[in-house]
Amino acid sequence: MKTYTSLIVRPYEIDSYNHVNNAVYQNYLEYARMDMLHQIGFKYKEFYAAGYFLYVTHVDLYYKVSAVQDDELSIECEMTKTGYISGRIHQIMRKKDGTVCVEADVDWACVSAKTLRPCKIPEEFMVDELRIKK
Repeated sequence: MKTYTSLIVRPYEIDSYNHVNNAVYQNYLEYARMDMLHQIGFKYKEFYAAGYFLYVTHVDLYYKVSAVQDDELSIECEMTKTGYISGRIHQIMRKKDGTVCVEADVDWACVSAKTLRPCKIPEEFMVDELRIKK
């Protein structure tokens, strides 16, 4: 299942080159991933309260075209790989005209707050999109 999140580039996210600062794209992608979890029915607040985290373990970012102030962006997210404790989300950020600004593959893992070690996602938090696909 693909999810979509929209946002508009704000003036304070622009750097001295008059485009979105590279680090800001990470914030956009994080916002879209959290929105994706909400859209697929994952109960992140309860997951966190039960003593679990979803850590980002690796990010591959491919910058293609700069976004600038007032650009309307859409971020597509798709869970492309899931396992018992980890997975990968593919993200594509596009301008309103369809131009791709950024593509990213983000690896994540479930981590126990008690041990700070990877662990299996408890069954009560599983949603269809997190079920195993390789």
